[in-house]
Amino acid sequence: MGYLLDTHTLIWYIEGSPKIPAEILRLIKNGADKKYISSASLWEIAIKMSIKKLKIGMTFDELLILVEDSGLVILHPESEYLKGIFRLENLHKDPFDRLIIATAIAKGLTIITADKDIQKYAASCIW
Repeated sequence: MGYLLDTHTLIWYIEGSPKIPAEILRLIKNGADKKYISSASLWEIAIKMSIKKLKIGMTFDELLILVEDSGLVILHPESEYLKGIFRLENLHKDPFDRLIIATAIAKGLTIITADKDIQKYAASCIW
């Protein structure tokens, strides 16, 4: 089984936030299953850091190194993910979330998220 970390999950994970339940933290750290991060999440973080809307205690370059060293696989948009956006219900309009959802559906991944809006979609989610 494979898992796709939502943006907030990645941020909380790298910050060591207690907001992540212990069982989810064990799942993320478990090396038995592949973990992925969408480049949409990295794009969202870069934008929010650059406009000073997000502070994570490291530079963006350091974040990228941490992601690479953590074993997370970065997924870049593919045409199938982009086409999948059109098949999604219009339950909310966040473009980053919509790409994350479409990616998870196309790749058969479970999204690790506490976001109730994402959990409304017909994508597999855990939290």
